[in-house]
Amino acid sequence: MTPADLSRAVLHAVRRAVDEGALRVAVPARVRVERTRPGGRGDFACAVALQLSGPAALPARDVAEILRRRVLQAPGIADVEVTGPGFLNFTLPAARDLGALVRDIGARGTAYGHGDALTGTTVSFAPVTELRARVVTAAVERLLRAQDAGTGDRTADGETLHVHPVPAADHDLFGRLGEDAARWALLRAAPHDRPRSTGNGELLVQRETNPLFRVRYAHARTRALSRNAGQLGFRAAYVCAVDAPALGALLADHPSVLAAAARYREPDRLARHLEAVAAAFFDFHDTTAPLPVGDEKPSAAHRSRLALAEAAGTVLAGGLSLLGISAPEVL
Repeated sequence: MTPADLSRAVLHAVRRAVDEGALRVAVPARVRVERTRPGGRGDFACAVALQLSGPAALPARDVAEILRRRVLQAPGIADVEVTGPGFLNFTLPAARDLGALVRDIGARGTAYGHGDALTGTTVSFAPVTELRARVVTAAVERLLRAQDAGTGDRTADGETLHVHPVPAADHDLFGRLGEDAARWALLRAAPHDRPRSTGNGELLVQRETNPLFRVRYAHARTRALSRNAGQLGFRAAYVCAVDAPALGALLADHPSVLAAAARYREPDRLARHLEAVAAAFFDFHDTTAPLPVGDEKPSAAHRSRLALAEAAGTVLAGGLSLLGISAPEVL
């Protein structure tokens, strides 16, 4: 859970409070979330209640309490406390032991992160014909099912979801880019944003400037490491500590990202998360050799690093699958 994720959670809480009549204010365009200062409470803090107090004609602490109850429902937040004149202070879940995390991912495979956050929720989809709306609807349905939501037909009880993202200007995306790149182009942008122009074929080039290639190449690289390790006569096993806090934190956050993407019907959250996982994997790969170098013999450290790399590949493959995008083992 990053400051940007927390900011989006707070904005969503403000919108809900306004929609439900608990607040009468204009929803701000952005909300600033910062690290708590030394001696403060929680991990992050936000002063949005002080900002909205005047327009809402309510004491800031009352506004903060209205938002606190709603922000607490967001995945990936352990606690929210109102302090001082009306600050919201966020506490995140304690970091998981990396070894236990890697073993959990290995046991659950690409289903790691699937859960029951939306058990009891039933969603039916209004008919759509526009290209981007169809792609977003299909991705949202996969995300909902991964969180145990029921997705019935149009006569089912429960919420009826009307998917109306900003339409795609290019109606021949699938013909020009193929299925994988076209889906990424339509899902990577937030629903209220227009997808980036793909007229120059940037999503087809195999280079680091192409975010889709970078995500898929990171996955393919983890699979290559496993094949190379097999040729050297060893397999992955997390048996000693690996120093990779950024990658570990992103892998630990994967379940909350999937839950949030499903809850808020925003597949772009997952796409951005996969980009971050890929970037953290390459940082880890480039600074910590998962395989022996030269005459070096395979060690417990190599087996543990390989296990972490394989866990990253599993998360990337599972995330791409939920977006409807393939994850080739060789690129």
